[in-house]
Amino acid sequence: MKQPQLPDLPLFRTIAEAASVLGYPAYVIGGFVRDLALERGSKDVDVVCVGDGIALAQEVGRRLPGRPRVTVFKNFGTAMLPTPEIEVEFVGARKESYRAESRKPEVEAGTLEDDLARRDFTINALALSLNPEHFGELVDRYDGMGDLQRKLIRTPLDPDITFSDDPLRMLRAIRFATQLNFDIEPDTFDALARNKERIKIISQERITTELNKIIMAPKPSYGFKLLFSCGLLQLIFPKMAQLQGVEKVGQHAHKDNFYHTLQVLDNVVAAGGDLWLRWAAILHDIAKPATKRYDKRVGWTFHGHEDKGARWVPGIFTDLKLPLGEEMRQVQKLVRLHLRPIALVKEIVTDSAVRRLLFEAGDDVDRLMLLCRADITSKDHQRVARYLRNFDVVEEKLKEVEEKDHLRNFKPVITGEIIMETFGLRPSREVGELKEALLEAILEGKVRNEHDEAFALLLELGKQKGLSVVSK
Repeated sequence: MKQPQLPDLPLFRTIAEAASVLGYPAYVIGGFVRDLALERGSKDVDVVCVGDGIALAQEVGRRLPGRPRVTVFKNFGTAMLPTPEIEVEFVGARKESYRAESRKPEVEAGTLEDDLARRDFTINALALSLNPEHFGELVDRYDGMGDLQRKLIRTPLDPDITFSDDPLRMLRAIRFATQLNFDIEPDTFDALARNKERIKIISQERITTELNKIIMAPKPSYGFKLLFSCGLLQLIFPKMAQLQGVEKVGQHAHKDNFYHTLQVLDNVVAAGGDLWLRWAAILHDIAKPATKRYDKRVGWTFHGHEDKGARWVPGIFTDLKLPLGEEMRQVQKLVRLHLRPIALVKEIVTDSAVRRLLFEAGDDVDRLMLLCRADITSKDHQRVARYLRNFDVVEEKLKEVEEKDHLRNFKPVITGEIIMETFGLRPSREVGELKEALLEAILEGKVRNEHDEAFALLLELGKQKGLSVVSK
């Protein structure tokens, strides 16, 4: 692996000049250096100086064209400087000490060695000098370059101390391993398992941020397997951990729903699914353990798991501090409907069934079909191919009916207000029954969703109920 080289940007020379004037040794450090070594793009630069990081940022700002505004965070002793190419954060070198009940360290000024030692992993404890006498030289006290070569996540110091001091680093270890497809060094992984209970002092918001980064990795199943193996998943997302395991009665066994869920998640990722479609994959079978029953005739069943799972979604999003708006409602809808296209595949695809699916799925019908395709995880390749061919038929039918009836997100032309005006009714069960009967007729294809046809049916339905027309 090549040594990382500083990009040829005037900014780095300007920082070097400013640091030299102030007498502060300065270094580019951490993730930016790691990503240079991995030849990955990165636009966030961390600069550590042995001295006053805020003073260095202000001196650099004075020297840059246009004198960009320096944002100072006094509580943290850091300063942010935006430039057209990259954003730079400045901080003074520091050493840290922790109390058992908090991940917020006591901080004091330190040396470069102190600053490197406090880093979470060796691959993030790399620095490139900005000092004139050895500009661009690599500082690698903990063999971070070797660990990059070996594709290994390892802590610079004792992993028990590293994780106990700041338990969020346990999730970061798994996140980096997942994003980079690295292994976690055995002693470091064992320390994850030993210190897992410490995760309880971390706020849910920070846990969920790391969880989402794992979910957005190229192969998130790897991260979830690591989380489960070290016992962290059981603490931060017990409902998902409960999917693991297979129960057998006689010759009847069900598939392991944990590993099935991870395969569905990877399939969704491979198809380009966004964060919320990935969450739908994670939660689509979440209620299977709660609905599992054994039937002597058919074996294991999970009747109603899609409805129960959908009812659980708001509570899960609340617990995980995920957004409770449109994103949650979309995931809930996909969980509730994920069996519907599969049911269509198993029977003759009628216009009526397709209309209902279009009406209920609305704009999410394409995402629903993507989830359903991802849900086919059988080891029988011929069976998978057969299901996918059947899904092609369903999708063609969806397209055909949508073009003809325009039922995606449609609203019936006859509203509750029209029903009440027509028959002189107040809001009541009768109004609801008439609305439901009209909707059913449209979905069954008995009338089109056009005013004259639908209104004629309304008059007929009203007559059957003994209602008198007071206004047309």
